[in-house]
Amino acid sequence: MTTFKIKVRKTFFVPIVSLVILSCHGKGEEGKIEDFAISNDTIAVGSQAKVKSQLKTFTVETQEYRPELLSAGTVKAIPNLYAEIAPPFSGRVTAVHLRLGLKVKPGTPLFEMTSAEFTDAQKLFFQAKSEYQNAGLTMKRQQDLKAHGVGAEKDLEEAETNYQIKQKEYQNAMASLKIFNVDVNKLVFGQPLVVRSPIAGEVITNEVVMGQFIKSDDPPRAKVAELGKVWVVGMVKEKDLRFIQGLDNAEVSIAAFPDKKIKGSIYHIDEIVNEDTRSVQVLIECPNTDRLLKPGMYVTVKLMDNPTNAIFVPEKSLLQYNDKSYVMLQVGKDRYVKRYVETGITDQGKIQILSGLANGDVIISEGAFYLLDAK
Repeated sequence: MTTFKIKVRKTFFVPIVSLVILSCHGKGEEGKIEDFAISNDTIAVGSQAKVKSQLKTFTVETQEYRPELLSAGTVKAIPNLYAEIAPPFSGRVTAVHLRLGLKVKPGTPLFEMTSAEFTDAQKLFFQAKSEYQNAGLTMKRQQDLKAHGVGAEKDLEEAETNYQIKQKEYQNAMASLKIFNVDVNKLVFGQPLVVRSPIAGEVITNEVVMGQFIKSDDPPRAKVAELGKVWVVGMVKEKDLRFIQGLDNAEVSIAAFPDKKIKGSIYHIDEIVNEDTRSVQVLIECPNTDRLLKPGMYVTVKLMDNPTNAIFVPEKSLLQYNDKSYVMLQVGKDRYVKRYVETGITDQGKIQILSGLANGDVIISEGAFYLLDAK
């Protein structure tokens, strides 16, 4: 009996406790290995432990990384460099100057048409101009009379008020013609309406036919665009917004020309999230001198930032505790401690570590979950 008690005490007071990790399903189950020692937060794996063959380590190294995001995109003309031409008045086409591919400048004549509405607008303009000039003469006469003491103050005030009214009417009539590129200084009553290009560019659509009657509410009959540069519209998921805030560059790929990569720059990130797709629209401005990018075309967009140094670890090395991520950091031979980390993006099976690890750290890259029962 005494011998038995001594043996029990010796076993109980051994300095390092040897634990046998048993499966809840029995000793013989594969995957649950023995021999861990715990000291504070450190887990030591025994030199003969079967789990050692299941553990793989990874040495943390900083590497050059260029953040990238892929998105489907659609090509569109830049609004300020695109114009749909529709006549302001109904009328019949009397002359056609435009043709597909024609290079135009602001004010270049595209076609001409006769229009009763345009003739009425001219009539109103000339009438307003005449009344404005007459009101000016009347006001000047009243000012002269008043200056010589023979005019009444009331008559002068009425003349000045009438002049201001006629001046405003004349300005409105003049503005209604100027917005259609009509030179009011050269306007001749009864002349045809000349429809001109509002922008510089190239005629990309032409449906104007000689003798055709066009209504003012008809859809555009011609389109002019400057396609030397275009926008590519990409969509970025709401969850990825934090990754595009610092992005500057983009690379556009076209299915029809797989070897052609077009460089672009991010022009604008929309401020509104699409509630249906939970995505944000991103506009990329791209050079298009060879006209490979055509409005309406589908493309693939790769959003890229300037290269930076970053740390990436294998996905399998990450463990989760509630909403926190951690790894098992090696602090000595076969000795490991839990280290919480902040993660970034996932790229090709690896996860970016924003904080928690440093260059040269060694972590368990596979099999860390075998240590969970030892904690």
